[in-house]
Amino acid sequence: MSSNKTTTAGVLKDRKMLLRAVGDAFRKLAPRTQVKNPVMFLVFVSAILTSILFIVSLFGIRDAQPGFILGIAVILWFTVLFANFAEAIAEGRGKAQADTLRAAKREVEAHRIPAPGRRDEITKVLSADLKKGDFVIVTAGEQIPGDGEVVEGAASVDESAITGESAPVIREAGGDRSAVTGGTMVLSDWIVIRITSDPGESFLDKMISMVEGAARKKTPNEIALEIFLVALSIIFILVTMSLYAYSLFSANQMGVPNPTSVTALVALLVCLAPTTIGALLSAIGIAGMSRLNEANVLAMSGRAIEAAGDVDTLLLDKTGTITLGNRQASEFIAVDGHSVRELADAAQLSSLPDETPEGRSVVILAKEKFNIRQRSLEGTDMKFIPFTAKTRMSGVDTNEFQIRKGAADAMKAYVESSGGIYSRECEDVVTKIANQGGTPLVVAKNHIILGVIYLKDIIKSGVKEKFADLRKMGIRTVMVTGDNPLTAAAIAAEAGVDDFISEATPETKLEKIRELQNKGHMVAMTGDGTNDAPALAQADVAVAMNTGTQAAKEAGNMVDLDSSPTKLIDIVRIGKQLLMTRGSLTTFSIANDVAKYFAIIPALFMSLYPGLATLNIMKLHSAESAIFSAIIYNALIIIALIPLALKGVKYREVSAGKLLSRNLLIYGLGGIIAPFICIKVIDMLLVLFGLF
Repeated sequence: MSSNKTTTAGVLKDRKMLLRAVGDAFRKLAPRTQVKNPVMFLVFVSAILTSILFIVSLFGIRDAQPGFILGIAVILWFTVLFANFAEAIAEGRGKAQADTLRAAKREVEAHRIPAPGRRDEITKVLSADLKKGDFVIVTAGEQIPGDGEVVEGAASVDESAITGESAPVIREAGGDRSAVTGGTMVLSDWIVIRITSDPGESFLDKMISMVEGAARKKTPNEIALEIFLVALSIIFILVTMSLYAYSLFSANQMGVPNPTSVTALVALLVCLAPTTIGALLSAIGIAGMSRLNEANVLAMSGRAIEAAGDVDTLLLDKTGTITLGNRQASEFIAVDGHSVRELADAAQLSSLPDETPEGRSVVILAKEKFNIRQRSLEGTDMKFIPFTAKTRMSGVDTNEFQIRKGAADAMKAYVESSGGIYSRECEDVVTKIANQGGTPLVVAKNHIILGVIYLKDIIKSGVKEKFADLRKMGIRTVMVTGDNPLTAAAIAAEAGVDDFISEATPETKLEKIRELQNKGHMVAMTGDGTNDAPALAQADVAVAMNTGTQAAKEAGNMVDLDSSPTKLIDIVRIGKQLLMTRGSLTTFSIANDVAKYFAIIPALFMSLYPGLATLNIMKLHSAESAIFSAIIYNALIIIALIPLALKGVKYREVSAGKLLSRNLLIYGLGGIIAPFICIKVIDMLLVLFGLF
């Protein structure tokens, strides 16, 4: 039942979007809107001109038959409307998402306080009255009134209104998870927030503006392509004017009326101009940004998406991106004649009170390997010894024994201080684990070493294959980690990255990015902390985590609302797909123009030059039917290509050379063949229905 409701809701939403797009297509007929797209402005002017020629023809001043002029004028107006519709339907996705975000953005009552620690001095104000630098306290059940950073307390926050993720997240003072967004809800406890944006400049305001396209600016590549299309259009204007002058001269020389009307030449100009890509260019850019929004990534500019498509080097954090983020126990290695079961038993006892992922993994491994189960600390005399940065070990004490587990050097000092022996066998095992990229935890019972727990960074499933795909695309991956070089090298080899940076600091990341850029590379990286801000600001594509600090978000040119470090790979794919789609449809459009030229010109001038009949390979019925068929095809192909412009050309992880060859074959050859077939079919239908 719920499935039917969902389907019905989806259909209604799509219908609403289509109706809004149709309305927007007519609203975009305003000259100030049309002039923003020079190629389609040429069609707009042509539609006006042919409309005027039709009105004039009604008074006897005929350029051609009134019916023919009217037909051309109507089709040209539809061509403009179809181009507007393509842009409007692309914008419709963003507007639908913006409507959802506006619903989350509402004015609420805020509890302003003078400063952290003075929570008893509350002033109630509206969220719209809050300014940058104000402090507010938000308690369970209240909406966060504005963007800010947590400066005191910790709370569970529902961010589903922004991210779409229903699971709550923890936001707390200090660290890299202190940023909060206006419109989200505190579910438990309380936090004091310092507001970091003025009214109208919040993250939600920027997000609404970006997703509905209001803040979208043309990218450098888009501007360059548009200049190229304008240059082509100017060339075709000159060609068309020359053809009219030449046909007029030839007709006078032959003493016959000029068979080529202004209406026919205007239609020819529209057919030859790159109207297909001109109509879809804006829609392709908007759809690319929309696909990024659907991936829960907010791009601060279209340039950032294009840059993602040109990226050839990815800097990826090891923890959380390449590995799961928590090291897990993978093996018990006994030393000095002790049994593995004895080691597992002691290791599990010391880990029972340990709620860290590493501690839990030790307990689970002992259960799986030796079926050691159903142990509890309740009702025992065990005393848990917590891990500290100073001792670098943890364990349990009872009246009968003492168990400790910890870093190798700390355990060596602990054992030897009590007269115990740290054997060469133990040292060899520790070295071997470290060389393999793991973390050795030494376990001792009553100051006697039993063995070593092998904690391993677990490589995420499928990561190695993803990196192999990126390599096919010509993208080099660099792992960034604070681990020592030996550990980093082992993990890099297992993950399949091309290079690694070990013992990385913020300065190291910044220097590496600059070094790569100086060599001509386009670099992308992710980050969430204040210490990542310099490197994010330097990178060509900088993806800041939504859970990160305000400094990181301001330094980046994209924000990942899901805060998933692996999203960078998807962003690169979306960027490359945008560039591929634009390139493929440009190729198709230009190939179309070449084909239409050879389809129309022979039919148009056959009456003046009968020899051109041999070039009329499609055997079109007449010059008028040829022009009419071509102009109809020119309008319909825009509608036919809208789904491809919105969805994007399917991306494949192959080299640039193979992609170019494939696209030239499909969109280049296809662009030449399609007009010949379609124009001939339309011509036959026009004749069949007696229109010519």
